[in-house]
Amino acid sequence: MKRTPVAPANRPRAARLMAAALAVALPLGMASGCSGKASGGSGGTGSDGVRTGPGVTGDTIRVGVETDLTGVYAPLGKSLTQAQQMYFEQLNAQGGVCGRKIELVVRDHGYDVQKAVAGYSEMQSSVIGIAQFVGSPMVTALKGRITTDKMFVIPNAWSTTLLGSKYIQVTGTTYDIDMINALDFLTREKGIAKGDKVGHVYFEGDYGESALAGAKYAAGELGLTLVEQKIKATDNDMSAQVAALKSAGVKAILMSAGPRQSASLAGLARAKGMTAPIVASNSGFSPQLLQTAAAPALLKDFYLASAGAPVSSDLAPIKKLADDYGKKYPGQPRDSAVVNGYTGAVIFADALKKACAAKDLTREGLITAHRSTTAHDGGYGTPMDFSKVDEPGTRKTYILRTDAKALGGLVVERQPQESEAAETYKVPAGA
Repeated sequence: MKRTPVAPANRPRAARLMAAALAVALPLGMASGCSGKASGGSGGTGSDGVRTGPGVTGDTIRVGVETDLTGVYAPLGKSLTQAQQMYFEQLNAQGGVCGRKIELVVRDHGYDVQKAVAGYSEMQSSVIGIAQFVGSPMVTALKGRITTDKMFVIPNAWSTTLLGSKYIQVTGTTYDIDMINALDFLTREKGIAKGDKVGHVYFEGDYGESALAGAKYAAGELGLTLVEQKIKATDNDMSAQVAALKSAGVKAILMSAGPRQSASLAGLARAKGMTAPIVASNSGFSPQLLQTAAAPALLKDFYLASAGAPVSSDLAPIKKLADDYGKKYPGQPRDSAVVNGYTGAVIFADALKKACAAKDLTREGLITAHRSTTAHDGGYGTPMDFSKVDEPGTRKTYILRTDAKALGGLVVERQPQESEAAETYKVPAGA
């Protein structure tokens, strides 16, 4: 996916408002850790008897972040990164890990594969791993190098092409599992029945095609007809897609794209009198949209399929996280990306702690520690098994519903469930 161009003057007013709402400025403090200086440790055994490797010195552990702060997912990338910065600051205040402070090295790739590759090359020899890597296309492009470098990476992306490498941990579900569970929700709770047509608007590439694979499987299992609409990341006006879905007579719509596309789809569909429920993949919504002209449409039968609990959850750790984040970043949106970023940092740090206990802070020691975890939770609502390289961490999906009064704009509509179709589905792990 590429950087979204500025909306031309003849673009509908609602679309221009959407673009403006999503143009989030990069704060000055976010650039911290962006210097390529200080390579970190190169290997050996410290005075404490701990083996070390790239990114680790006697007093510092450098952790990479490859995010999107200026591209199509800039609002989400900003929340992800700030949440991780907050977590590691809290951890450092408690003494860090293994007597070492954590230093984040942040690179903004703007959702551009070439920039992501360049950013990875810059930090490759100076970090122990990457706690946030936004974008399936970016991680997929680097999968071979990540494996060769033994670089532990947590992608903020959920394509099945990311499975299959010991060093890449897909947290939560994959996009296909979410769409399978979304169709289960639609048939059980929204009146969709055998023989009905369901639309699926999806990005070309790893993200959309992974989601589509799940939708196709579930449609076959449930006796539904899938009406496909493939789009590019630069397609912000969903007029043609809505027209095609309306003509086909779809009873529900799946959406595996970005927040801008979801806003356009919902707005145009409701304007044309379509009442079909819409279920988006987990990166298909941003609460900033509820401050735009698209809000009324997005509050009508619009849902999100996600492995993670929303920031509005009443789970105690998430309530504390939301409170801490609000105090540290007053006035900043508290969306579900805050939870996703923070819990990703927790997962990475837990692996560091295990590796420290084994006195092995090399990259191999880190991934060995991480993959030994078969039941990770932390109270954030998504228990995960990290021991299976060819499987996502879980097959349970939350169904979230938009709510203008809720923190982050989302509430739980259905607690996490693994449908029968999701249980029997064979996830096509990447090579």
